[in-house]
Amino acid sequence: MKDLFIAGGTSGMGKGLAIHYLRQGTRVTVTGSNRLRGKEFLDEAARLGAADRASFIQADLLSLSENRRIIKEVQQRHASLDGLVLTAMQLFPKRKLTPDGIESTFALYYVSRFILSYGLTELLERGSNPVIVSIGGTGMTKGVVHYDDLTLQQGYSLLKATLQGGRANDLLGVAYAENHKTGKTRFILNHPGYTHSGTNHLAQPFKGIQRVMGKLFGQPVEKSIQPIIKLMDNPPPQSLIAWDRTRAVDLNLPTLSKKDALKLYQLTKHIL
Repeated sequence: MKDLFIAGGTSGMGKGLAIHYLRQGTRVTVTGSNRLRGKEFLDEAARLGAADRASFIQADLLSLSENRRIIKEVQQRHASLDGLVLTAMQLFPKRKLTPDGIESTFALYYVSRFILSYGLTELLERGSNPVIVSIGGTGMTKGVVHYDDLTLQQGYSLLKATLQGGRANDLLGVAYAENHKTGKTRFILNHPGYTHSGTNHLAQPFKGIQRVMGKLFGQPVEKSIQPIIKLMDNPPPQSLIAWDRTRAVDLNLPTLSKKDALKLYQLTKHIL
């Protein structure tokens, strides 16, 4: 892999993958909202002797215009891409709308990934054996997309928003594969399992709870990224690849419905 872009690459699994591929000689660009964590990533790249291959773009992925700016900056930095990794995620205990009027979990977990996937396809198609990897809860069947209430005005909860984002993320991969049957870019949906990927993105009391839960039950980032690395380096031939940890997911699951995926795709195009 020669060129890689990671959305959410300054912490957790995103950073773990970024550092791994820097060690392999890959040119890696990451984005994140925190300038300090971006500097820490660049400093670590420099310690590896990879300063000339590492780039950081500070951006707020909740914003539609910021996602579009990122696409332009990546196009300026890379002539092609071999991989796009989508891992940015944040918990919103209370309902919060973005400046564009989109519920924040849905904006980050789905809409940002939609814009980046389609917006960077041209670069990916120039790459060698290119893949898009979207980290989420693939294989889970709980939760639905509330087509008539995507902003969750009716009965918002953290769980409801997170599950809707997860199911929308699954459908993004399905629709992308359907829309690019003649392209060479494969879409990988991956559920890494419960991972202790840090708590910097959380507010109290969730930060403390997550820290304890992670130490008790979470597997380390270094372990969680290994199956993903194998899929990225040697992807199966089909256009849609769905894995739950180390096992392939049944593509006939109702949460991976082609009909629902194309319905959400058309609705998203209308929203954007």
